[in-house]
Formats: sequence, structure tokens, C-alpha cells
Amino acid sequence: MKLEYAGLKPIISEHGISFKDGKEDKFKYLKYAAELLEAFDHEYKRKTNYSHELKEQRLNSDEILNIILKFHPNIENTMNKEIDSYLEHLDEEEKNVQNRASLSELEKQAYINNLKIMRNYKIQRAKNKIFYFHCIETIVELIMEHGIKNIEVPFNERFWHILQTIEGNLSLHKISSDIKTIKKDETLKAILNIDIYIANK
Repeated sequence: MKLEYAGLKPIISEHGISFKDGKEDKFKYLKYAAELLEAFDHEYKRKTNYSHELKEQRLNSDEILNIILKFHPNIENTMNKEIDSYLEHLDEEEKNVQNRASLSELEKQAYINNLKIMRNYKIQRAKNKIFYFHCIETIVELIMEHGIKNIEVPFNERFWHILQTIEGNLSLHKISSDIKTIKKDETLKAILNIDIYIANK
């Protein structure tokens, strides 16, 4: 298992390869999500408010992996199953190109070659995404287990994205939440308020 930055989402066609702005690799967020998960890993006294201070140095790939392994020691098996499914999707993608009547044989070959060139790149993006969502799911499990009502983090684009992902995951468990910003000690903070008690009734 290897975690590393891949890059923006590739746009692949018979004409070439480009990259879509705004479709960032989840590895960019995974470092922050793993940091938050690590901070949740402590003995609880039914603490419902949680505040997290930003580290000056991000976790490296091995540290991220070790944090996730602490909660999911069998993550490699899960990863392999999900990646096997993704590889089938990539194979199907190539077959679909081969069956396109609108493309000439030369265009089909160019398209398939471009897909092959980007195959490992896309696999790494998929791995990062799988790890990111397992990390988020674990955070949500801890929120529900410990009845956490508020999460406060530094306000930046990465943490905001993570709080939005947590919010979406909580909604799958019929738990409502909302994100807001506040100014605290001259610093802008993002807060996720969680209506956890309604869900636990």
C-alpha cells in the first residue's frame, strides 16, 4: 500500500490528456483528515465539544497510513477489493472505447493508449480517495460513539472541505449538522455543529 499525491483529475480522449481544475486529488485533504482522526484518538470523558489546532507540519504518507491502520488493521484487504473493482472499471472503459462506432480505428488506438498512459495515475487517485473516505467514516463513527456535538478547526479550504464531507456522511446516518465560521482570539475558525442527541433518542 502506498499513499502519495497523484494530481488533478485527468480528462482523457482521443485528442490527448488534460487536467480539470478544481478536481483535486483527495491526498491533499487526506493529510488533514488523518490529522483530525489522530487528534480524536484519546480517552474520552464524554466531551461534546472538540477543538483542534493546526499543526505547522503535515503528516507524511507513512504516518497517515499508520493512523488509519490503528483503526482499520485490515484496510489492505478492503483496499485490494475496492481497487480490484476499480481495475475492472478501467478495463471496461477501454472496451467501451473500442466499441465506439463514432471513432476511427486510429482514434480508438490513440484514446486507448492515452488511457493506458494514465492508468497508474488514476489508480493512485482512486487509492487516495478510498483512504480519505475510510478516514472520514472513522471520524463519523467516533462522533457517534462519543456523542461529540461540536468540532472546531482552523478555517482553511482543506478543513472546510473535510467538514463538508463529514456533514454529508453524518446525513447518511440521519444526523443533521451545519458548518459556520467564527472569529476567536483574532483567528477565523470553522465549526461543525452536530445534532447528535436527536439521532441517539
